[in-house]
Amino acid sequence: MKLDYLQALKRIDSARGAWVLHGQEPLLEQNLLDAFRKHWQAQGIERQRYDLSNVTDWKTVFSALNSLSLFATQLAIEVHGNIKPDASALKQLENYLLQGDSNENILVIVMPKQDSASLKTKFFQAIDANGTVVALSANYPKDRQQILAVEAEKLGLKLAKDAWVWLEQHHEHNLLAAKNSLMRVGDTFAELDVIGIDQLQACLQDQSRYSSFDLSDAMLQGNLPQAIKIFQYLIASGEPMTLILWSVSKEMRLLMQLFEQPQNALQIGIWKTKVALYQQALRRLNPQDFLTWPDLLLRIDAAIKGLGHENPEHLLQQAIALVCGQRLFSS
Repeated sequence: MKLDYLQALKRIDSARGAWVLHGQEPLLEQNLLDAFRKHWQAQGIERQRYDLSNVTDWKTVFSALNSLSLFATQLAIEVHGNIKPDASALKQLENYLLQGDSNENILVIVMPKQDSASLKTKFFQAIDANGTVVALSANYPKDRQQILAVEAEKLGLKLAKDAWVWLEQHHEHNLLAAKNSLMRVGDTFAELDVIGIDQLQACLQDQSRYSSFDLSDAMLQGNLPQAIKIFQYLIASGEPMTLILWSVSKEMRLLMQLFEQPQNALQIGIWKTKVALYQQALRRLNPQDFLTWPDLLLRIDAAIKGLGHENPEHLLQQAIALVCGQRLFSS
């Protein structure tokens, strides 16, 4: 079964079996996972998280899924990564899916955006037939406005119709940045019943000299001093590190995808006006370095969440330097 984001939100309480969430919209991923976790906590369901580093990690996932701790009657297994199960693990997945409601455990798999070829693999066919696939995307203005309207309602905000258009254009379809702006506007104009373009402009256009989009451009141009300057400004002005990570990880993913699919720039989500910029960046980079990027992004995500002892700002600067084609450290 295929669901969109808003449909999925309504089915959290009855979720069973296996769910796959895939896409590159961090706001949608964050909201769905938060909804799952709140439900599990309210129901006393034990949650376990696994990060995939190789295909054999699926053995650990299914071992956990088929066993319960001494104190749990239900398990929620949360899996993060872009590694699909091999034939053996796929068989275990199919057996688990065929148990239906008789197995009350739930498996939630979080993956980056998948291309059309990936969605036709046996793994996705199995989930689609007996589980749930959620595309974390909002490709049309109507979809994005519906999602942001839900976020505005949570904040007690109402926007004029033309203000919605301005908000989306200002953030170039970045939902996480738009939500952050809604929070800022709500704090600034808490006394107003309806927020208009004037309030958005007053609060947002004068708020900062640089944005995460300026950071992306500086990285793609290989301008490390400018990129670090923008990064430091964003941190000083209170930009959430999750939003900065989204910008850096987006560029890393697009560069890796373009290297693998040089003829499919538009299909993987690169704007036509910026194709040449990405191509120039690729010529500057060493493809061998791409092998280290996913691990670095995982470390940054963990550091932002307070896991481990690494400094997220230092790790983000390392990632920015790598996209610029440079290294902050010799090893």
